[in-house]
Amino acid sequence: MNLIKILVVGCGNMGASHATAYHHMPEFEICGLVARGDSKTKLNQQLGAAYPLFENFEEALEQTRPDAVCISTYPDTHETFALKALEAGCHIFIEKPLADSILGCERIISKAKEVQKKVVVGYILRHHPSWMRFIEEAQKMGKPLVMRMNLNQQSHGYMWDVHRNLMKSLSPIVDCGVHYIDVMCQMTRSKPVWVSAIGARLTDDIAKDNYNYGQLQIRFEDGSVGWYEAGWGPMVSETAFFVKDVFGPKGAVSIVAKDAGAVGKSDHVDSHTKTESIRVHHAAIDSKNNFLKKDEWIDMTDEPDHLELCNREQRYFLKAIQEDHDLTDHLADALNSLKIAFACDESVKSGEVIRL
Repeated sequence: MNLIKILVVGCGNMGASHATAYHHMPEFEICGLVARGDSKTKLNQQLGAAYPLFENFEEALEQTRPDAVCISTYPDTHETFALKALEAGCHIFIEKPLADSILGCERIISKAKEVQKKVVVGYILRHHPSWMRFIEEAQKMGKPLVMRMNLNQQSHGYMWDVHRNLMKSLSPIVDCGVHYIDVMCQMTRSKPVWVSAIGARLTDDIAKDNYNYGQLQIRFEDGSVGWYEAGWGPMVSETAFFVKDVFGPKGAVSIVAKDAGAVGKSDHVDSHTKTESIRVHHAAIDSKNNFLKKDEWIDMTDEPDHLELCNREQRYFLKAIQEDHDLTDHLADALNSLKIAFACDESVKSGEVIRL
């Protein structure tokens, strides 16, 4: 098969990681790097390459005529860039969320179907063997499940710039929450029926209608419940930024990441996916209420790092193109988790429980 010419749009954290994957994959050829600032120049230096550099996406699209586009820009650009790429006949890899509105997501999905091109959304946890195992073990705990998760980030320096820019269009519980809502939906395989959420605006350094701390709660049709919280900013506590815990009638499953969950790690991107070990607890007791089985520890210390996870995402994208995979379910799941996240956002702003 011919090389897939790919245009990389957005050269920050995730864009640089995806570009690194393409740079080392013989099936891809990077035909251009697009970014407004100097991140594209730094990325070329980092890769030891001389890929063509562009400030403007439309110009890059017209000049390079790529087969595929990787979009890792801020969410408020996703819909516009994705639709233009699809209209130009390109496959797309796009960072989550697919768009910054439900209508935007639906327009992208509809256009992809119309032009018969692949759209893969960057749900990185779906490619992580430890998270797959976490979901698998949780499904053994019976129903209903209680799911407790968070990812608070004491962001400062460059990461606070990133988070403030993200909050121009999305709250933390939408941007981060879609990952963990997706995990909860996989664990329960049940339909969410209502959500409620709270939020707090802890700084004047963000838009007046947004908030930089939020916590959501979801009730599922099967009786399962889950909460997720996310806070961004220099004022955020690191005391409990890494809770990943599920329990049901038969016991509990917990991610125990002592290193990734340590002080000073909350705004390190590698810490957000790391598991290190999974603790499985069995609830069965004898006639004297003593546990019948000791807790099991599943060692995950050889898990893939952040760059390898990005490699796996891009191999999935490549396979979808080469083997003409049907991505209907993939896109339906991306839309579903975003619908739930936006309902939570609505709950914060309205103070009401939102029925789904």
